[in-house]
Amino acid sequence: MRKKILAINPGSTSTKIAVFNEEECVFKTTIRHDSETISSFKSIIDQYDFRKEAILNTLQEENITVDELAAVVGRGGMLKPIESGTYAVNDAMIQYIKKAPRGEHASNLGCVIAKEIADKQNIPSFIVDPVAVDEMDDIARFTGMPEIKRDSLFHALNQKAVALKAAKDLDKPYKSLNMIIAHLGGGISVGIHKKGRVVDVNNALDGDGPMSPERSGQVPIGPLYKMVFSGKYTLEEIKRKNYGNGGLVAYLGTNDGYEIQKRIENGDKDAEFIYKVMCYQIAKEIGSGATVLAGDVDAIVLTGGLAYDPMLVDEITRRTDFIAKLLVYPGEDEMESLALGALRVLREEETAKIYE
Repeated sequence: MRKKILAINPGSTSTKIAVFNEEECVFKTTIRHDSETISSFKSIIDQYDFRKEAILNTLQEENITVDELAAVVGRGGMLKPIESGTYAVNDAMIQYIKKAPRGEHASNLGCVIAKEIADKQNIPSFIVDPVAVDEMDDIARFTGMPEIKRDSLFHALNQKAVALKAAKDLDKPYKSLNMIIAHLGGGISVGIHKKGRVVDVNNALDGDGPMSPERSGQVPIGPLYKMVFSGKYTLEEIKRKNYGNGGLVAYLGTNDGYEIQKRIENGDKDAEFIYKVMCYQIAKEIGSGATVLAGDVDAIVLTGGLAYDPMLVDEITRRTDFIAKLLVYPGEDEMESLALGALRVLREEETAKIYE
């Protein structure tokens, strides 16, 4: 009887994969992709065959055969707004992702690759808590321009997983807590979790919230539209300044937190200042989230790769610890969360939702 689950989590220049035997992780690795090869593709979705082959080759090297798999689960992409949960990958989902009306993102590849591998084995494919999870209050959607509303696009998978972990450590049900959770990675999303729902969150992909290692975050709109209509930049160049070439990359030439930390340790004052600018903006976003909860905050939670850095944690803590207790869960639990979401469906503990 097949019991193994393959989890796939595509990133900008890497693909994380893991194989679980029910709850037990039996193999996990990060497949690094050459940046020049990745940039040679016209769009992110064009990378799916290249990344699929890299995954299959890695499994073969580890003597893991696909006929051992009971299911394949991928990180969900930028779908239309949907509720939290585990979804069966279907044609409607694939068609939407390939058109990418909400924008391109590496996570879009998750469902495509999962279905490609699973279909050949006649097994199910799933996604769990995609970035498109939308639980926002209506009041949070509005801006000062009626033509533009705020979207919910964030690191839903890791935020939800860490929220449950924090609730367990606080010995309270998730649905009874108010928390502000900051996912700190290549992109940064700060979600306001109110009694089990993310009622507000910055759109980390689309120029909202704090700057991050590779994203600009929110910038003043006046200088931006002057730049847009200056004739010096194409639309694609402006988009890359927002996503991919913004933030720490724009100032320091790298999105590698470890490299930046080493530069700071070696006395690079410019690197130290820009890094602290990012920390300042993250803390400011957390502070604004406290107003959404009217100051009733049970905990502030930091997660993601940058949360391993004591300097970053200290900088944010000293600006926010007057609000609530701060909990730190470095890294991410996304691979386990993906596998457990699929496993709950396979065990018939819950029913897979249908994307329409």
